[in-house]
Amino acid sequence: MVKSMSEFILGIDVGSISTNLVLLDKNKEIKYSSYIRTGGNPIRAVKIGLKQVNEKFPEIKINGVGTTGSARNLIGTIVGADLIKNEITAHATASSFFSPDIRTILEIGGQDSKLIILRNGVVVDFAMNSVCAAGTGSFLDSQSSRLKIPVEKFGEFALKSKEDVNIAGRCTVFAESDMIHKQQVGHSNDDIIYGLCNSLVRNYLNNLGRGKELIEPIMFQGGVSENKGMIKAFEKTLGCKLIVPKHNKVMGAIGIALLVANNLPEKTKFRGFSLSDKNILTKSFNCDGCPNKCEVIEAYIENELLSRWNDRCGKWQISKQQEN
Repeated sequence: MVKSMSEFILGIDVGSISTNLVLLDKNKEIKYSSYIRTGGNPIRAVKIGLKQVNEKFPEIKINGVGTTGSARNLIGTIVGADLIKNEITAHATASSFFSPDIRTILEIGGQDSKLIILRNGVVVDFAMNSVCAAGTGSFLDSQSSRLKIPVEKFGEFALKSKEDVNIAGRCTVFAESDMIHKQQVGHSNDDIIYGLCNSLVRNYLNNLGRGKELIEPIMFQGGVSENKGMIKAFEKTLGCKLIVPKHNKVMGAIGIALLVANNLPEKTKFRGFSLSDKNILTKSFNCDGCPNKCEVIEAYIENELLSRWNDRCGKWQISKQQEN
């Protein structure tokens, strides 16, 4: 247990598959991290994360909070974030912090993937894929169900492969048909799984890497970077070793926390860990004030309107900050 009133910065990365929380101390050292399944309910996932932090560190002071990820605006509004930034900036910040000379970042999560190009620590180009499952971790998840092998064990099987098996992977439907064919002609699961890894690598590079110069050092992060078969497939295709950071699954949360640490607010807007025990609800309505017909989003805590946003003109926007 930490000492009474230790001071931390909280970084929250809320994605479609996972919600990650990180605590940084005043020396920018990682003192805590968590990886929680979002399960289609980012508010619930964040409440679980906050409760876990509060239970582990009951006597701490939060000096700043940042949010990133696909639900960054929603969660940032609810928790009282001091900074809300996109995933590209957050991942680039964390990667450069651990490896200042990094020049290429490969990031593959459950539902989306990113490619970030840095030169001298500055993002000069990037690409994202959030449409096609064949370029993300869900591609492997769907095929693991087909093979009845836990996706966590895919790396072990892939590393035992002795024969190259080409799996058509531009679409998960085609991949499954090709897998069935490969099994029927007698290929081993080891070879089929490594073939799947190679297929995902091809899709990733064709979709995101086309026209981009991927220069070493190259860092691989995101949930899929846990798969040793994927590391092997990338290294074989790119012809170089990849850097897989220690905190590869929570780099977004680390990055947003670092950004907050670099510009600490005089007084944080954080609403406190008590949020984990409160009833939080979001609603929306369409404004008929102009042809834009904006979908205005509302957030309530214990039935009290907390914030309203997402209208272009600002007519409906309000934000109530907690007094502390």
